[in-house]
Amino acid sequence: MLKPTQARVSASTVKTALVRCAIYTRKSSEEGLEQSFNSLDAQREACEAYVTSQKAEGWIVLPKMYDDGGFSGGTMERPALRQLLADVEAGIVDTVVVYKVDRLTRSLGDFARIVEVFDTAGASFVSVTQSFNTTSSMGRLTLNMLLSFAQFEREVTGERIRDKIAASKAKGMWMGGIPPLGYEVRDRKLEIVEVEAVSVRHIFERYAKLGSVLELGEELAAAGITAKRHVSVTGNVTGGGPLGRGALYHLLQNRLYRGQISHKGMIHPGQHEAIIDGALWEKVQAVLVENRVERAVRSEAAAPSLLAGLLRDEDGIILTPSHANKKGRRYRYYVSHDLIAGRKSPGDDADSGPKRRRSSARRIPARDLEGIVEGRITKLLGDASAIDTIVAPRARDVEERRLLVNRAGDLAHLWPDLSPTEKITNLHRLVETILVTSDAVNITIRTGAILALTRGEADAHGDDGETLTLSVPATLKRVGMEMRHLVDAPEARGARKPDRSLLRLLARAQRFRDLILQGDGRSLVELAEANGVTRSYFSRIVRLGFLAPDITSAILNGSQPIELSAQTLSGTAELPNDWSAQRRLFGFR
Repeated sequence: MLKPTQARVSASTVKTALVRCAIYTRKSSEEGLEQSFNSLDAQREACEAYVTSQKAEGWIVLPKMYDDGGFSGGTMERPALRQLLADVEAGIVDTVVVYKVDRLTRSLGDFARIVEVFDTAGASFVSVTQSFNTTSSMGRLTLNMLLSFAQFEREVTGERIRDKIAASKAKGMWMGGIPPLGYEVRDRKLEIVEVEAVSVRHIFERYAKLGSVLELGEELAAAGITAKRHVSVTGNVTGGGPLGRGALYHLLQNRLYRGQISHKGMIHPGQHEAIIDGALWEKVQAVLVENRVERAVRSEAAAPSLLAGLLRDEDGIILTPSHANKKGRRYRYYVSHDLIAGRKSPGDDADSGPKRRRSSARRIPARDLEGIVEGRITKLLGDASAIDTIVAPRARDVEERRLLVNRAGDLAHLWPDLSPTEKITNLHRLVETILVTSDAVNITIRTGAILALTRGEADAHGDDGETLTLSVPATLKRVGMEMRHLVDAPEARGARKPDRSLLRLLARAQRFRDLILQGDGRSLVELAEANGVTRSYFSRIVRLGFLAPDITSAILNGSQPIELSAQTLSGTAELPNDWSAQRRLFGFR
């Protein structure tokens, strides 16, 4: 009878291992957090009840609270989450308990990193409302499926928010943020602060006279005029310092002061009052343009960028002039500013991992884009019917109407012979903005500027506010191994220089062809050896001497399809004898 008694004593003395549980709670917005019992409290209460139900298994709740109020689940940058992961790695936590999986994260990538931390530390993860165990492969599969839907929901919500912002701004509504100098927010609307508005008008008036941001900044500093001072709800104070060069440029181009709302390159009438009248605004913009033109065509500029300051991509990001030097040649581009600055895609966090390049970010050869814009504008100026429609309601009489149409035609004819300075000046007067999309280049023209230019007026901006958008079909393509965008449009082809690699290939093909036509009895192998190439290469290249004449002409003048490269041409396995088939093969329409 002794053995059973000893067995019973041994069983009664076995202690259940403790499982230290950390409860994590999160709420995306700060709304309601000031209440005595809020969403975070409700989540924690449910988690504590669950841990209590597992008391027989040795589960206990750690007193430390891991609460993230007002933080999105799409980012890892949450103070309580960072502390939780640090405690897990330190071995303080055995199990992490959450109300729902999406409280921990809504991103599959972030979830994988979090689970990796748990696995390394030997910790587990429990959802109160969803029975999961991350130590099993099936549990991870189920979690991944759930998080896929959570991530999808977050992305759809983001799209809805962006669409709502775009629709609201199209109605001229203020969509939040720090109001600029001269305004404050009352009942979610921008209202003029008259004391600050006086300073804003003074800044615009002085710049119109001085024409220099540096001199203006020095004058404002001496007068004690500073940037707007902001005090957050937590008492943090920002601003209030001197107006720097960048801040002044931004202020002088901020369309809020004209009573307008700007969104991704589009301008909408705002629901707030304007501080700056139309005449002063146009005068300041004209001075800004003239200064920009002078910088763009300074004497040391070998090839000025005609469209600097006018271009934007689909997301409203400015396209900035850039260049590269290769083997002594200078290649100019217009590049989305965030590609140059090394920014991430909208929505990326500073430490959320590898940068994601926007699909709408552009890197476009300058000559192609300038050729499209110049070609379309000169086409408009040379179209007597179109110009007559513009000037007819504005002309003083029939005689002036006829004169203005003729002058527009003369400008179109003389355009190729204008100096870069004259071209840039005219372009900045005529063009309000140029939007480059994946399939078109949309050029917004100030119709009043056409009238002013043809009349020979010095300030050719026009002040009637009417615009005309010219849309040019232009396909952006990726060519070869270089992940860069090239423009392929009829207007651009005439501006492109012939491809030197293609020209060399055609010359070699013609030389190989002439060797065969000489008929001196040498075989293909002998001819190939005499030219230092293999027989297969000689055979491939010599066939290019029999290209359709129009294909050869297009390559010689640089008007071939943009994707036709020397590598494509020389690597063609079989060259059709039929010229129509050749055109189809190489993308000629």
